[in-house]
Amino acid sequence: MFISNTPEDKKQMLEKIGVSSLPDLFKDIPQDLLYPALNLPPALTEGALTAHMHALAAKNKPLLNFAGAGCEEHFIPAAVNALSSRGEFLTAYTPYQAEASQGTLQTIYEFQSCICELFDMDVCSASHYDGATALAEACAAAQRVNNKSKILYSAGLHPHYKEVLKTYLKHTPGLKLEEVPLKNGTLDLDALKEKLTPDTACFAVAGPNFFGQLEPLEDIAALTHGAGALLVSVAKPLALALVHTPGQYGADFSVAEGQVLGNAMNFGGPGLGIFTCKKEYVRQVPGRIVGIAKDKDGKRSFVLTLQAREQHIRRERAASNICSNQALCALNAVIYLTLLGYAGLREVAELNLEKAHRLKDMLLSDGHKLKFDGPFFNEFVLELNAPAKQVIKKLAKKGIAAGFDLGLVSKELKNCLLVCATETKTEADLQKYADAMRGF
Repeated sequence: MFISNTPEDKKQMLEKIGVSSLPDLFKDIPQDLLYPALNLPPALTEGALTAHMHALAAKNKPLLNFAGAGCEEHFIPAAVNALSSRGEFLTAYTPYQAEASQGTLQTIYEFQSCICELFDMDVCSASHYDGATALAEACAAAQRVNNKSKILYSAGLHPHYKEVLKTYLKHTPGLKLEEVPLKNGTLDLDALKEKLTPDTACFAVAGPNFFGQLEPLEDIAALTHGAGALLVSVAKPLALALVHTPGQYGADFSVAEGQVLGNAMNFGGPGLGIFTCKKEYVRQVPGRIVGIAKDKDGKRSFVLTLQAREQHIRRERAASNICSNQALCALNAVIYLTLLGYAGLREVAELNLEKAHRLKDMLLSDGHKLKFDGPFFNEFVLELNAPAKQVIKKLAKKGIAAGFDLGLVSKELKNCLLVCATETKTEADLQKYADAMRGF
C-alpha cells in the first residue's frame, strides 16, 4: 500500500507518539521477522506477467461439480454481472447519506420487496453476512421477543449454521441451546413435542434440511406455536417456487443463504444472508431496512429506517453488531429474480428437482441405495459400500466432484455422500456421474 506521507509528516507523527525513528517504533519486533529475505523472482513486464498468469490458470482442471452442502453451482444469466458491474453499482458502498445514495437505497429496497414476495413474509432486512449469521440473528431476535431461556434447533441444520448459532449466543446470560434429533432424515416430531417446554423461546428448523430432505413444516409450526414458542425457519430460496413458503406455514422469522440467486460460488464466499420476519417483530430486526418517504418537494425518496445500529444512531439500543453491506450480492439477487420472474424461477426450481431425481433413478438402477427415502429437493444422501472420502478422491481423478463427505459431520455417516444436481447438469453429465459411481 502506498501512503503519501512526506518525511516531514513522518517526523511530526513520530514526535507526537514519542519515538525518534521508525526502527525505534518497531524495535519490539524480532529483526528476522521485521525485514525477512523474500525469495521472489525478478520483476516481469505487464505482457510477460499476463502470459505467466495465463499459464498458471491453464493448470486448473475444473471438476464436473455434484457438491452442494450450502454452496451450489447454478446458472447465472450474463445480464446479472453485466448490470451489477456498472460503476454506479460496483463502486457505491455506504447508504448512510440518503440524499447522495438514492440508487443504492433503491436497489436494497427492491431486494427487500422481491424477498418479501418470494418468502411471503412482511419484512426483509439487508446486510447479513450469510445464511448462518442470519439464522443466529433471527434466534437472538426471537429470544428478545419472549425473553425465554431455551432455544431448540433441529439436527437437520447445516453444521456450520449450528456452530455459528452456538458462537453467537454463547455468552447470553441464562440461555440454553438444545438439539432436536432426526428420524430417517427428517425431524423427530415426538422428540420435538417432548423438548418444547414453557421456557422455549424458539425452534429453528431447515426445510429442505441439510440432507436435502423436505420437512413437515406445517406440523412443526403447529407444534411450536402450540407450545408458545416462535418458529425460525431456514428456507432454500429456489425451492420456494415449488413448496409452501414461510409465510404460508406460519414462520415468525425465516432466513436463507442467497448465494443461489445470481451469485457465483467464488470458492465459498461471499454469501448473502437473507432475513425476514412478521411485521410485529420489525423492531427486533438487525441490519438495514430501507423505506420510502417523500422529500421536501413531495417526490419519492428512499431512506434507511428504524436505524438502531451499532455504528450509527441510537447505538446503545442496537439489536446487533451486524454492519457489513452485502448490497452488491443483494443487487445480483434482485437482478436475477427480476430477469427470471415468477415463471422463470419456477422453471429453474423444477429443473433442480428433475435433475436430482433423474440422477437418483440412474444410481438406484445401478444398485446404489439411498440413506433416506423421503422427498427431497436437489440434494440427496447416497449410501456407499466404502468411505465417502475414498470415493470423492477416486472420482476427482476422473474429473468429477462427487459430493460432500458426510463423515465430516458424523462418524456414523462416513459411508454416506451428499449429492447435489442442479439445473446446470445435462443428461450427459448425469450419465457420466452414474457411470463413474459403478462399483462403489
